[in-house]
Amino acid sequence: MTESLRTVTMDISPQDVITRDNVTVNVNAVTYFPVVEPVRSVIAVEDHVSTTYQFAQTTLRSILGQTDLDDLLVNRDEIDRRLQKIIDDATDPWDVKVDHVEFKDVELPGSMCRAIARQAESEHERRAKVIHAKGEYEAAETLGKAADVMEGRPAALQLRVCHPRRHLRRP
Repeated sequence: MTESLRTVTMDISPQDVITRDNVTVNVNAVTYFPVVEPVRSVIAVEDHVSTTYQFAQTTLRSILGQTDLDDLLVNRDEIDRRLQKIIDDATDPWDVKVDHVEFKDVELPGSMCRAIARQAESEHERRAKVIHAKGEYEAAETLGKAADVMEGRPAALQLRVCHPRRHLRRP
């Protein structure tokens, strides 16, 4: 009996994982692997697909349990590569070559989504206040420079106070 040399696409079912910073997430992934040498694979392990699945599942939980939520959300590609290497190294004796591992979905609890939204809103408000404060500072600097100019030229102050447009009447 010979095994197929085609690449196997294997879903890793959703896993509840507690990240290093104690956030529960539900993660599922997919892995792709061909069997390099089918005869050796059959001799080395009873069911290479099932065994690879079990190893990928436990490795996913283990690696994500060592990862902070922010890293999980931001550095997914790096974590994918790390998972792929660990799983590939473990399946190498069976002549299973894990080419790729990728997260399909990361679900956060509703309360965590709301907390992240509040944090983002606070950050936007902070930025708006900083921009407003910078504008006020620039306006104050400009007014200070104008005052310096007017102090050195009393006629400029008089012209400013007696601007001709102030004396225009509407018909």
